[in-house]
Amino acid sequence: MEAIKEQIKITREWAMPHSDTFSIKPIKELIENYIEPIVIIDPFVRNSPFKDKCISNDLDSSIKADYNLDALDFLKLFKDESVNLVLFDPPYSPRQVSEVYKKMDRAVNMQTTQSSFWGNLKKEISRVLTPSGVCISFGWNSGGIGKNLNFNIEEILIVAHGGWHNDTIVTVERKSPFTQTEMFK
Repeated sequence: MEAIKEQIKITREWAMPHSDTFSIKPIKELIENYIEPIVIIDPFVRNSPFKDKCISNDLDSSIKADYNLDALDFLKLFKDESVNLVLFDPPYSPRQVSEVYKKMDRAVNMQTTQSSFWGNLKKEISRVLTPSGVCISFGWNSGGIGKNLNFNIEEILIVAHGGWHNDTIVTVERKSPFTQTEMFK
């Protein structure tokens, strides 16, 4: 069997860090390349400049959003294959999840700090995205949604922040229009 090679565009830019990820210039510009009049959701909207272009959610009820639900509950509102683009900017680490949940007077436990927290969100994103839909993920790694959920990486943007700041890694993935079994028939 011949190996399939992927073509992935990888870009590295420098920008000052900011707690509002989407206000970082190279990240905002990348997102703008994918925004079009389609169904877009953002489970962790915070102060996104794209609030008016998407169905928004944030756990923090002081954030003006369409919904103020836990992200998993928000994703479960959508029908299978009903969303074209997901902006997935969750807390990047168990420490950040813990800080957010404590700020909201929510329980911090194994369900909120283990890798299953992100895994369950990724499964729901896979369920709600249309075939060929796009998920733009943000974090300290390029794991994205992943091949095991039938996603292919198209683009990676590494935003270096200098000094001892972690880079922000933006992963753009497209859901395959075929199931795993259809691809190997």
